Amino acid sequence: MSTSIVWFRRDLRLADHPALLAALESTDEVLPVFVRDPVLLAGGGARVERLEASLAALSESMDGKLVVRTGNPAEVIADLAQEADCRQVHISREPSPYGRRRDDGVRVALERHERELVETGSPYAVGPGRILNRSGEPYKVFTPFSRAWHDHGWPGPGRLPVDVRWATAPGEELIGRSSGVGEAAALDRWRTFLAEDLGGYEEGRDRPDLDTTSRLSVHLKYGEIHPRTMLAELATHRSASGDGAHRFVTELAWREFYADVLWHRPDSAWRDLRDELSAMPYDDGPEVAGLVEAWREGRTGYPFVDAGMRQLRSEGWMHNRVRMVTASFLVKDLHVWWPVGARHFLSLLLDGDIASNNHGWQWVAGTGTDASPFFRVFNPVTQGRRFDPQGDYVRRWVPELAHLRGSDAHEPWKASEGYDHGYPERIVDHAEERREALRRYELARDV
Repeated sequence: MSTSIVWFRRDLRLADHPALLAALESTDEVLPVFVRDPVLLAGGGARVERLEASLAALSESMDGKLVVRTGNPAEVIADLAQEADCRQVHISREPSPYGRRRDDGVRVALERHERELVETGSPYAVGPGRILNRSGEPYKVFTPFSRAWHDHGWPGPGRLPVDVRWATAPGEELIGRSSGVGEAAALDRWRTFLAEDLGGYEEGRDRPDLDTTSRLSVHLKYGEIHPRTMLAELATHRSASGDGAHRFVTELAWREFYADVLWHRPDSAWRDLRDELSAMPYDDGPEVAGLVEAWREGRTGYPFVDAGMRQLRSEGWMHNRVRMVTASFLVKDLHVWWPVGARHFLSLLLDGDIASNNHGWQWVAGTGTDASPFFRVFNPVTQGRRFDPQGDYVRRWVPELAHLRGSDAHEPWKASEGYDHGYPERIVDHAEERREALRRYELARDV
């Protein structure tokens, strides 16, 4: 009887799992494995807790057969393949820079013993690197990429395997609780969104006070649902032709675009994608450290910014509109280079994805693809008044302002009782820092 390993990573599900289906086509039984990679688990915290919960849910779906081990993946997978006499290890292709280096190391370790690493599928509807223009070059702008992505298309969802013969091997104890996470929870959340919020998504997606976004980013992060499953169900949904559905597909396309950019330019993970602002002067060192810490803790004195940063610390998630506003505040009000903020977000976000997160930061900073012009500086007050018009989002996360009614919560400095409950005063003057940001922009352009 032949056995193959399926090494789960960002694909913690059984349905629509191309690598699992490929293994089942070539073997009698499957040994399901997850490697606790110390590199990826460094720092611990809520992200690791969420991962462990997802692993527990996955293991339950295969009758507790998931084998979990800790260590260098090249060593763990090679050793396990020898123990179980597996000729093949099946994986979903990993497009991130670290994932590619890691998988190359695993491939070399397996080949030393005449074993094979087999890649099938990826965490995306269209694998990064596959969409090229007529010159055979990657797209650098979203709109033509999106058109080509739609034209390219993607296969329909793979079947849910039944009666899988799961192999067993010694492994470590799972420490997570599966409640509210995993594949079943992802599908339930997706279908609830389709039924209740898709129709109003075009208008509601920018409103953090309403909380009508899909909240599926975390499920996508861990691969508890595949985007092509979502795309297939969207295509047949009663609202498929509506603005909400079109906008949601566009948001999925942005996710795929950023992954494609990172595939072609892995250096853009932590440096400017475009060099036009390479001469931009940023602040650093002890003199700005206190300001950055106030930003991290939600003590800037700007309620919309502080609400977002506190939501991030509490939930490991932040509404996308508020992500843009908080990022703009760090880069353009505090004059700090974007990787400082990107690292902080990744340390806390349960949906932290290096491609979407870091290129989203570069969009705000004016250094990435399709970037917002640097001279577009988000005003935290006008953004708050527009997208949280009654101040409900601010009051939810900034209890020191709960006594202020309506939109007054966005400008406590205008209320006589605004600071009665300990809310901090503004750490900078936005109007002055906007002028300073534009001055630095002109300096960088003149170099």
